Amino acid sequence: MRSNILVAGLVASFLAINPSSAGAEQIGQDADMCRAGRGPAIQVNVQGLKDRSGELWLELYPPTPDDFLSADTDLIAQGKIFRRTRSRLPAVGSVEICIRVPRPGRYALMLRHNRVERDKFSFWNDGAGVPANRSLGRSRPRLDQALVNAGPGVTVVAIKMQYLRGLGFSPLD
Repeated sequence: MRSNILVAGLVASFLAINPSSAGAEQIGQDADMCRAGRGPAIQVNVQGLKDRSGELWLELYPPTPDDFLSADTDLIAQGKIFRRTRSRLPAVGSVEICIRVPRPGRYALMLRHNRVERDKFSFWNDGAGVPANRSLGRSRPRLDQALVNAGPGVTVVAIKMQYLRGLGFSPLD
């Protein structure tokens, strides 16, 4: 029994030092769709998290400049596409967040690391990311940076988180 406790302790220590070895945990209300390989859905492999505090919010918007980053209540009231999935972050390991889409097609995605757990984006604390993975600088993400073509199955994209550094948003590494 003592050797089992020692082995368990060594494995836990290894995973804490090497979180990518822990395997990816799929999170979000739609995680079952990505786990099962069903679709249409978009799986975002999240990279460059600052820490594991708060939640991740993945938002799906129509692929038009007027609608991207518009208020969810306005989009829903107008009968337009909007979906948000949110989840607490796992303590270790790589993170994948899944969101279902209504049908295959083109959409805009915005990923937010809601570190302070407020409904309003905290410029000083929260992180943001879009599929293009170009530095956001001091401006809001543009539509062309957020576009994704979703297929009939699970479409996989990687998004590198960006946080306020100096005068603008950029990846931590």
